[in-house]
Amino acid sequence: MDSISAALGAISVTTELVVEELEPHIETLLTAVREKKSSIAEQVVESGILPVLAQALRRKSALTVHSARLVAELSREACFRDSCFETGIVSALLTLLLSENQELLLHTSRAIGRICCDSYLQQDRLLRLGAVPRLLSVLLQYCENEALLSSCLLAVCNLAGMNEQDDSTLVWEKRSNFDEEVHVFHGTSQHSFGFVSAVTVVRLNQWSHGQHSVSVEVQKCSTLLWKEHNRYRTERHSLSFTCLGFLLKFYKVIKCSMRNLTKNRSHLRSAVFHTFL
Repeated sequence: MDSISAALGAISVTTELVVEELEPHIETLLTAVREKKSSIAEQVVESGILPVLAQALRRKSALTVHSARLVAELSREACFRDSCFETGIVSALLTLLLSENQELLLHTSRAIGRICCDSYLQQDRLLRLGAVPRLLSVLLQYCENEALLSSCLLAVCNLAGMNEQDDSTLVWEKRSNFDEEVHVFHGTSQHSFGFVSAVTVVRLNQWSHGQHSVSVEVQKCSTLLWKEHNRYRTERHSLSFTCLGFLLKFYKVIKCSMRNLTKNRSHLRSAVFHTFL
């Protein structure tokens, strides 16, 4: 029996989530995933250990971080993503978004962003389960953590249907705004030969106490026009994208509630408000 089969077998028959016993086996699977060994995700799903991983995610122990890291890596594979809802993985991940451990939040937000990528059904289910307000709460609380900020923004974009792959080259920048109730983040992709650039704009607007709307825009423009936009933005506080020739590719607004997020965790809701295509 190879090390992967041994690890899967040990996890599948466990009755107690003992860190010392399970941690080496989870690390074995994580190493295999990172080395891109063939069919590892299929083996994990077929082994029936996903409910055990979901239970480990809910435990406040060292095993939680290791399990979240493994789930985030496995979430790159479609066969694993399709099994996350029924096995309790998703509900456990959403609970982890209330954690104060930034490393744990990073793995969790990455997993959520990957799970909903390329699947409108999974995006809709996560929206209904309240993923957006929890991600926004993390984003606003830890906006100085660049890796976590990027991971949360990418997850929000994928929940809005942007379907950005996890190897995204987007570089995020928080734009200053005179209105303290509006938060604007610009994500720019690497330029291709200096001719074309994609610009993603995520705007978080608080329109009443605890109530927010989130808009996600994906635009295409030339590099020269993007530089011109930045120049005019410095000189003038308002500038219409249309005057620079931007081609609007996607625009979506999500209305959500962050009210009582920490005091009353049951009052979470999110829904698609309106969409322009």
